[in-house]
Amino acid sequence: MAIKAIIWDVGGVLERTEDFGPRQQLAEELGWSMEDLTDLFFGHNTGCRAQLGTITDDQHWEEIKESLHLDSAEMQEAVERFFGGDLLDTELVAYIRELKGAYTTAILSNYGSLLREKLNHRWQIADAFDHVIVSCEVGVMKPDPAIYQIVLEKVSCKPEEAVFIDDSLENVEGARNVGMHAIHFKSPQQVRADLGQLLAR
Repeated sequence: MAIKAIIWDVGGVLERTEDFGPRQQLAEELGWSMEDLTDLFFGHNTGCRAQLGTITDDQHWEEIKESLHLDSAEMQEAVERFFGGDLLDTELVAYIRELKGAYTTAILSNYGSLLREKLNHRWQIADAFDHVIVSCEVGVMKPDPAIYQIVLEKVSCKPEEAVFIDDSLENVEGARNVGMHAIHFKSPQQVRADLGQLLAR
């Protein structure tokens, strides 16, 4: 059955950490390992709650601030430095714009409330996507089967008519478990090649 919808993750796919230098330097200054600091920023209990929408991003960062013993200005600087090596892949976004029209394009992301601001204002790429499904807005996160059903309803497709692209193998397997095609993102070149083969079937 032909593919009708192409669904993209954000963190690790559209937005990737290309330079770990700022993050490593911040960790050293705070007396943390980069791995532990990353776990604190992303894996902290409040991080999951923010992605589920049960607390705000601001509440999440307030908890992290307390854990790092920083004041508000220091925490803001720490967040900017932590994400200082992250870049939006503008070439990949241009490719998605080329696909839009021939296919329904969508975002499916475990993210807090900041994502809409990024898409609409900071990056100004919302026009590349027909639908945006964010975990904090629907109250469920990948790889829960329910979130894949939500995105399938939004794009009006059967599972076998949709392909999902994510850098997390766990999330890729979650999509496959509900019958969707899925590609494990490793590089822009690899994903374009794999997607091209799938669309040519």
